[in-house]
Amino acid sequence: MTQISVVVIDGQRTFADALAGRLSAETSLRVLPAVESVASARRLLVGRHVDIALLDTGLAEGMRLATEVTRPRAPARHPVRVIMLGEVPEAGRIVEALRAGVTGWVRKEDSIEHLLAAVQRVVRDEIWLPSVAVGPVLRLLLHQSPERPASRNHPMATLTPREREVLSYLADGIGRGEVAERMRLSPNTVRSHLQNLMAKLEVHTTLEAVALARRAQVHEAPPRVASWY
Repeated sequence: MTQISVVVIDGQRTFADALAGRLSAETSLRVLPAVESVASARRLLVGRHVDIALLDTGLAEGMRLATEVTRPRAPARHPVRVIMLGEVPEAGRIVEALRAGVTGWVRKEDSIEHLLAAVQRVVRDEIWLPSVAVGPVLRLLLHQSPERPASRNHPMATLTPREREVLSYLADGIGRGEVAERMRLSPNTVRSHLQNLMAKLEVHTTLEAVALARRAQVHEAPPRVASWY
């Protein structure tokens, strides 16, 4: 089984070392040396393959680092999935983080099992948010989304039947793995459909696409906490 490479970037050295040490006990993970600053993280990441960065929310320039590593300029460079570690902020800041490329948010007081579950989901390009944040974030995205499409010129009308089906499943709270099984497609094909529909809808995250779908009434299921959060 391929190991997931993880790095802890936290301003509290004791916490960073303790967390890295605990994660090292997991056979599914390959843990790099913990670092305590953005500058150190940049040096560490040069030329290295890293799947997950656990990033302290309190670090200065932390969000800039998240943007840098999740949207690499070099096409061949492997993108890093960033999980923020720290207190859950108000919904607006979480939305900004998601648009910057962050794909997860975990409180430092959460259990190691909770963090490991987040790592496993995020490495599959899913989004992981604390349950208390899901409702406020979705409500904010719904409020910010464009009105229901009034004509065939709206981006929602440009989606293919497959793309609409994928989006409908996601909006019903079904994870990508199960979507692939239900549609009898490979996970990579589902991912491609999702990337294509997000580009057409001009959104940056799955949550934004789901919010737009709900606003446009692509499906009629009531909002609820979805498994891919």
